[in-house]
Amino acid sequence: MADTLASLRSLMASHSPPLDALVVPSEDCHQSEYVSARDKRREFVSGFTGSAGLALITMNDARLWTDGRYFLQAMQQLSNQWTLMRIGEDPPVDTWMADNLAAHATVGIDPWCISVDTAQRWEGAFANKQQKLIQTTTNLVDEVWKNRPPQESNPVIVHPLEFTGRSVADKLKDLREKFKHEKARGMIITTLDEVAWLYNIRGNDVSYCPVVHAFAIVTSNSAFLYVDKRKVSSEANSYLVENGIEVREYTAVSSDVLLLASNQLDSISSASKGTDAEVTKDMKVDSSATDVTENGTSESEGNTFDLIWVDPGSCCYALYSKLNSEKVLLKQSPLALAKALKNPVELDGLRKAHIRDGAAVVQYLVWLDKQMQDIYGASGYFLEGGSANKKKDLETGKLTEVTVSDKLESFRASKELFRGLSFPTISSVGPNAAIIHYSPQAETCAELDPNSIYLFDSGAQYLDGTTDITRTVHFGKPSAHEKACYTAVLKGHIALGNARFPNGTNGHALDILARIPLWKDGLDYRHGTGHGIGSYLNVHEGPHLISFRPQARNVPLQASMTVTDEPGYYEDGNFGIRLENVLIVNDGNTKFNFGDKGYLSFEHITWAPYQSKLIDVSLLVPDEIDWLNTYHSRCRDILAPYLDESEKAWLKKATEPIAV
Repeated sequence: MADTLASLRSLMASHSPPLDALVVPSEDCHQSEYVSARDKRREFVSGFTGSAGLALITMNDARLWTDGRYFLQAMQQLSNQWTLMRIGEDPPVDTWMADNLAAHATVGIDPWCISVDTAQRWEGAFANKQQKLIQTTTNLVDEVWKNRPPQESNPVIVHPLEFTGRSVADKLKDLREKFKHEKARGMIITTLDEVAWLYNIRGNDVSYCPVVHAFAIVTSNSAFLYVDKRKVSSEANSYLVENGIEVREYTAVSSDVLLLASNQLDSISSASKGTDAEVTKDMKVDSSATDVTENGTSESEGNTFDLIWVDPGSCCYALYSKLNSEKVLLKQSPLALAKALKNPVELDGLRKAHIRDGAAVVQYLVWLDKQMQDIYGASGYFLEGGSANKKKDLETGKLTEVTVSDKLESFRASKELFRGLSFPTISSVGPNAAIIHYSPQAETCAELDPNSIYLFDSGAQYLDGTTDITRTVHFGKPSAHEKACYTAVLKGHIALGNARFPNGTNGHALDILARIPLWKDGLDYRHGTGHGIGSYLNVHEGPHLISFRPQARNVPLQASMTVTDEPGYYEDGNFGIRLENVLIVNDGNTKFNFGDKGYLSFEHITWAPYQSKLIDVSLLVPDEIDWLNTYHSRCRDILAPYLDESEKAWLKKATEPIAV
């Protein structure tokens, strides 16, 4: 690590102009949360493996910013060469740079890995001391990363209409209607899941996310996909051409953005000739101004379609820099919300995927319960016995955080339409469960302990939906404190899931519902409470979320969105608790409709029991007990067709009604 920093500082010193600081973000050219192995530059330079963080290297200092999910993990992984900066507690990176770097300091960035929003915010922070952002022509980390993983070449896969529920033609038509409303003539699409969703394609270029490394440009008349053409089979190419999509090389996006800026891009398109007549019939090109206008309106009348739509939160600064900023519409991508509003086919697929996934989780718990009793003499999932006996000398061997998570994956892999995990399984025992996004490694992971809490947060990718579930269990005798904490988390989980709220309510307003039972005892957690989830796409999907963070105010929840419900509590060095279900936002069916706003409610689609042993029933009110008993009854009915007789018997016992 020290050698890496020394090599980077040497490149910074020899750069023209010399760099006083170098930013190494987590993101790739598409601002992805999960990136391919060759794009894990921040991990390479810092040793920190969390999915979120930013490294800043100066000539005498190295700092890493990350959020509350990763404070403990970063403290364990960073060497003494690095200083941890806690987001929300320490100054933000732009404030720190503005305050601590000298006047006229130069800060190097790879403009492909920094969003427009970020670059502009930093430039604003630098103005007082005339500090400058310098766009490097190459990524300096790549120059010192001698064993950087190679570029993979995985095929582009057509995702059929039976799973997408909407055709490419319909999606393009809707997008172009948005263009007309905003007076835009085209859009640059850089987010991988938006490209995949819009064109109904999937891939395997990023672990856990079924996406393709690709850009897209859509204009009022044409549509382009920028991808390594070696990934596109003749069948996939025919599908794309049939849908009016021109396939171009991934690297051509840079020059084509220049053509887009000069209004010459449509002229190179062959695939889209003659398409979209319905959308463009009321639009024509003003040949004198080379601008698309609506209903013949001239530029002088102020109705010219001359803007290029760019999402400032996801578009890389490199592409934006090629445009005339006065002719750019900086606004959130309309595809983000369109993708989040699931159609009936997607909702049906998500419900079915979560049923199969729930069956896999129950089968895992049945297996794990038996293993814990056989190997460790534990009292098991149901009984609050005394301390476990000494580990028995059985051929089955020890259970570790990794071996049991592998077993969970095998149960999922046996299910119809399974295509892989949706994120690295968080399988964590005791103190490791307090690391919110803990990732066990075979060489260093812990052995399961029947006297400690076990938390597993996991999910899968199925062709008809993406899943994400967290359960927390104990195979020995939980302490009164552990039970009280678990019950507080459960109460918050139930309170949020049972909420009814008016249209227009955002996730920032709802976040408090999951925290109130914890706050009552002076407890809390440092992560958001809910995120959207994709339809065989990314497990974390916006633009909405349920969180204390300000961005949760930006988008109200709407019917047909998906969102998770996942409060938690974590004691460093002791244990962690989290409970998570996926919810669908539905119409509320309220008795009244004050203000004619319309009301919304949640539908749980995740099915797996909560562990009664960890619940302090005295802390529950009758309505919470009724909800829990009803949920458990539905678990039995819904999952029974997927279980054998012994698994059904286990589930029946795990879901026995709790007396009021």
